[in-house]
Amino acid sequence: MASIEAEAACLHYAWRDIWARPNQLATIGGEWRYWMWLAGRGFGKTRCVAEWAREMAWSRPGSTGMMAAATSNDMTSVLLGGTSGILKISPPWFMPKHTASRDHGERLVWPNGSTAFVRSADEPGRMRGPGFNWAVCDELAAWRSKRGEHAFDMLDMGLREPYGPDKLAPQCVIATTPKPGNPHLERIINNPLTVHVGGAMMDNAANLDPVFIESMLETYENTDLGRQEIYGELLTEREGALWTRAMIDGHRVPSAPHCEQVYVGVDPAVSSGAKSDETGIVTVGKLGRDFYVLADDSGRMSPNAWGDKVVQVYHDRQADRIIGEKNNGGDLIEIMLRQKDRGISYRGVNASRGKTPRAEPVSALSEQGRLHIVGSMPQLEAQLTSWVAGDTTIKSPDRMDAMVWAVTELNKPRGGFGVIN
Repeated sequence: MASIEAEAACLHYAWRDIWARPNQLATIGGEWRYWMWLAGRGFGKTRCVAEWAREMAWSRPGSTGMMAAATSNDMTSVLLGGTSGILKISPPWFMPKHTASRDHGERLVWPNGSTAFVRSADEPGRMRGPGFNWAVCDELAAWRSKRGEHAFDMLDMGLREPYGPDKLAPQCVIATTPKPGNPHLERIINNPLTVHVGGAMMDNAANLDPVFIESMLETYENTDLGRQEIYGELLTEREGALWTRAMIDGHRVPSAPHCEQVYVGVDPAVSSGAKSDETGIVTVGKLGRDFYVLADDSGRMSPNAWGDKVVQVYHDRQADRIIGEKNNGGDLIEIMLRQKDRGISYRGVNASRGKTPRAEPVSALSEQGRLHIVGSMPQLEAQLTSWVAGDTTIKSPDRMDAMVWAVTELNKPRGGFGVIN
C-alpha cells in the first residue's frame, strides 16, 4: 500500500512527463539563452517558470539560480507562495527552504545544495554581483519602466556561470503577458538566442473557471486588450492611427500635479446590451499649457449605471465640469444626470464634425509633449493607437471620444464655451 501511495505521489509531481502541455515545456539544453512564454492570462505561465526552476535545481545539484519578479509582493505571493508558485508545486522530498540574511538577502536552498537568489525588479542593485547558472523572470512586461530594464540588465550580466564538467550554458526562462512599449522585452524577443513560445488563455481552459472564461470572451473578444491579455499577442500601433505608442510612452507621467481645471468627458452608449458599445468616461485635468489624463472609468453599463458612475467620478475627482456628447441622447443625458445630482456643472457638445477632425488637434498636443497619460490606461491606449479613420471593422472608440471631448473643452480660452463646429 505504501509503495502505491509513494508512486502516486511521484506521478503527482511529474510535470514534464505527465501534466505539462507541450507548449509549457522548455527544451532541455539546446543553443538558446532565453526561453520566453509570451502568453495570455490564465495560460499557466507562472507554473511554467516555477517548474523549470525546480527542474534546474534538481538536475543540476549545487547550482545557483536567480528568481525575479516585478515587486517583492509579486515574488512572495505569486512566484514563491502562489497556487502555482515553487513552494506549492515542489514535492515534500525536494522542498526548498526560504531563508533571509543580511549578507545574501532572500534565498531558496534545496536539499541537494542548489540555491537561488530571490529578488524584486524594483531593486536592480540587489541583482548586481553574484554569478549564477540559471535564472527565472516572471511577468517581465510588468517590470517598471527604466528600473525594470536596469534590473534585467543586472540579471543578464550575472547569468554567466557554466555548470558542471560539461560546461552547460547558463540559461534564463521568462514568462509574461505581452505589453507594447517595453524596450527590454522587445530586445529579448528579437535576440537570435531567444526562443519565444506563444499561448492563449484557452490553452488552459480545463483548469480555469468556465464562468471566468465566458466573461473574458464576452467582454474582450475582438478587442486589442483581448488580443493582448487573452491571446498573448504583442500589439503594435496601426499604420494611420493618430497616436503611436512612442507618443504616449514618451510623455507618460507616474502622477499628476494639482490641476487648475478638471473635466469629465462622457461619450454615452445608446444601448446597454451585452454586445453594446461602452460608455466612455475619461477625466482630464489642465495645468498651464499641459493636459493630464487622470482616469479612465469607461465600461459597458446601463444608462442608469453610467449616470451614477459619471456623478461619482465628478465628485471623487473634484471636477469642474462634465462634458457630454449630445448626439447620442441629446438633452436626455443632462436631464438624467441632474436627476441624480442637480448641483453638477454640465455642458453638452455637438459632434458636427467627424471623429478625425475632432481628434487631430488633441493628437497634436501629444506630439508637442503637452498631453500626458497618468500611469497606465491599457484600454484607452489601445483605442488611441488602433483607431484608423474610415475603418468600419473597428468598434466606436468611446474612450478616445470621451478624452477628446474633455481635452477640447479644456483647450478653449477661459470663459469660452461655444459649441464645437
